[in-house]
Amino acid sequence: MIASTRDVRPRGARTRAVLAAGVVALAAAACAPGSSAPPAGSPAQPSASAVRTDAAALGNVTLTIWDQEVRGAQNAQMTALNTAFQAKYPNITIKRVSRSFDDLNTTLRLALSGNEPPDVVQANNGRPQMGAFVKAGQLRPLDPYAEAYGWKKRYPQSVLQYVSYTADGKSFGEGNVYGLPQAGEVVGIHYNRAKLAKLGLEPPKTWAEFEAALDKAKAAGEVPLMMGNLDKWPAVHLFGTVQGQHVPKDQIATLGFGRKGASWTTPENTKAAQQLVDWVDKGYFNKGFNGLGHDASWQAFAKGQGVFLIGGTWLIGDLGKIMGKDLGFALPPGTPPVATGGTGLPFAITTKSANPDAAAAYIDFITNSDAMKVLATNGLLPVADTDQQSVPAGAQQDMFTAFSTATQQDGLVPYLDYATPTFADTLTAALQDLMAKKATPQEFLATLEKDYKTFVESNG
Repeated sequence: MIASTRDVRPRGARTRAVLAAGVVALAAAACAPGSSAPPAGSPAQPSASAVRTDAAALGNVTLTIWDQEVRGAQNAQMTALNTAFQAKYPNITIKRVSRSFDDLNTTLRLALSGNEPPDVVQANNGRPQMGAFVKAGQLRPLDPYAEAYGWKKRYPQSVLQYVSYTADGKSFGEGNVYGLPQAGEVVGIHYNRAKLAKLGLEPPKTWAEFEAALDKAKAAGEVPLMMGNLDKWPAVHLFGTVQGQHVPKDQIATLGFGRKGASWTTPENTKAAQQLVDWVDKGYFNKGFNGLGHDASWQAFAKGQGVFLIGGTWLIGDLGKIMGKDLGFALPPGTPPVATGGTGLPFAITTKSANPDAAAAYIDFITNSDAMKVLATNGLLPVADTDQQSVPAGAQQDMFTAFSTATQQDGLVPYLDYATPTFADTLTAALQDLMAKKATPQEFLATLEKDYKTFVESNG
């Protein structure tokens, strides 16, 4: 995911079965199955009976953990869980390296190819990261640990698909389990309740109402849509939101998972790309949005600049601390809803880790039922046990409701950067050019089509 990318959940209660029903549509299938044998040079995997789950008996161990849980709420839950883990297992010392999503994406590939990679890393689910690392034999299949710890009971298969690849890295959504996520997420529309009230508007229930609200906000001298695209990936979430209004859901899923059977150069995708350009022409975005960082944009929104902000549920914890009751969140309007979403970045074990049993114990600890409560307490969206969480009314409850609705109505679609090993770079650069008016919608889509077609025709 991009950003998590990679960053919902129901009212305060929702069942795991609901999550299973909704997420399954995201990853119905990948390309033709690849080999299930481990890549050459990978260490032999232990059986479940050989896995050591008594972390206290592993001796003195230092685990190096790389994560991207850097924002306030994310960092708070990670810090709390690390402290609790070390208190329970004083023989295991955690050496945490926390990097921004962009920094982690930039440095992780080099780190995994070195002689002393981290033990546990957060790797973006998609082909450019996790898929590539699996193909290179740099991540350890976790199936023996999944059996020993009962992870396949903790997570439904519809969630595990997002962390599953065949060992050759070709097929996404099946094969071995390579990581576990902590959080669920969906991209939607954050809005300032006070500003909407001042404009005499209700939260939009249809896409036409949303566009009318943007127009009215512009006429009133407000910034309709806050946007910061210096980091490039935020526009992927923006485009995915618009695309969901124009392109059939099954086509988006086919494109997002890099499967054969769809095309970027369709009238529907052209209409979506043209709408972004139209919004630029109408002045709906803040000035200089392509040169403003993502963090700076949501922080400006939190302080009162802009009426709407399209982004993921991972922002709600931090936005809510500043905006309080003024913060609202909703799925992109539509019936049924279509929204980009899935899981947060999963935690994986590197192949070269000298302490895989301790690493697995750590992953188990930060994804167990107690950990899910810690996430919810910090305003985040736990990916499991969400039906057992109690959250206050307001934006956090909006988040839970939105995720519940999306899953119940089969409305989630994958992050578009999942498509090919190079698609994150291709898509983000192309979107910057599109929104800077350096490329037409047709040129933009032709660029995406070339990358997509080249990959699916070579991937089997």
